[in-house]
Amino acid sequence: MALEAHFEQTIRSEIEFSGIGLHSGAPVSMRLVPAPAGSGIVFRRTDLDNFEIAAVGRNVAKVSYATSLMRQSVLISTTEHLLSALIGFGVDNVIVEVDNLEVPILDGSALPYVQAFHSVGLKQQRRKREYLKILKEVEVRDGSKFIGVYPGSGYRIQYTIDFPEPIGYEIFTGDLATGDYVKWIAPARTFGFKEDERMLRDMGLIRGATKDCAIILSRQRVENGPLRFEDEFVRHKVLDLIGDLALAGRRIQGRVVAERAGHAMHTALVQRLMRDRSAWELAHGYNEVMEPETAMGHMQPVTVA
Repeated sequence: MALEAHFEQTIRSEIEFSGIGLHSGAPVSMRLVPAPAGSGIVFRRTDLDNFEIAAVGRNVAKVSYATSLMRQSVLISTTEHLLSALIGFGVDNVIVEVDNLEVPILDGSALPYVQAFHSVGLKQQRRKREYLKILKEVEVRDGSKFIGVYPGSGYRIQYTIDFPEPIGYEIFTGDLATGDYVKWIAPARTFGFKEDERMLRDMGLIRGATKDCAIILSRQRVENGPLRFEDEFVRHKVLDLIGDLALAGRRIQGRVVAERAGHAMHTALVQRLMRDRSAWELAHGYNEVMEPETAMGHMQPVTVA
């Protein structure tokens, strides 16, 4: 689903998901409901009198191992995969009803979401889609970690990671404006090292983690392969980045460069961007789209059923 549509879109009908939270281990039911034009992405805690939290930068809470939103002490956690899928598939307006504090992890990627969007289809709305057109560079640095956004056409992303083996150094470059998110990014799963499992479980951070919702790594190999892409790890970081930058409230028109970044730096960039009103303007549509064949990677895509 391409991002260059001239008008906003919502899903054609309701979609239901159920599962457990990656970090809390809590069971959760979630329903996505079509929303009016101009309403954006809003989370609704059905277990707390339908309390609503908009998916915008001012509501960002803790961002260590996941991106969480909070308003008036009400929390919704691990939003990044769903937000990434919504942005990647071209969904502008939706209400996300959840009956617990965390979005379900499903298979650890955004693929179940885009498959569901594909099955119900999208409805074009009457409001023109606005983009956050970057006018000048905005950067966040923390030692060797770095993220920046720059003027440019499309929604171009370059992401570099450098983890211990068996991951090592990986770099991915692509343009989200081509509409190839479903094939090249959505299937990439979250990952973690087996040697960190006990520490993270003791900290209460991965109570819902299993081999079915994450890539498990030892220092020698992938424990539960095969990988969906040879460079699945950096592709998942791009997936996270797209979801976190969705908190700017609109899709970006520009170029994003990240090196060894993570949720905290992604959302710090959003907040810095929102504070500097001279760094962007609202625009309608991308002014250039790369050819899909050259835009996103060179690996075999995963087919959406």
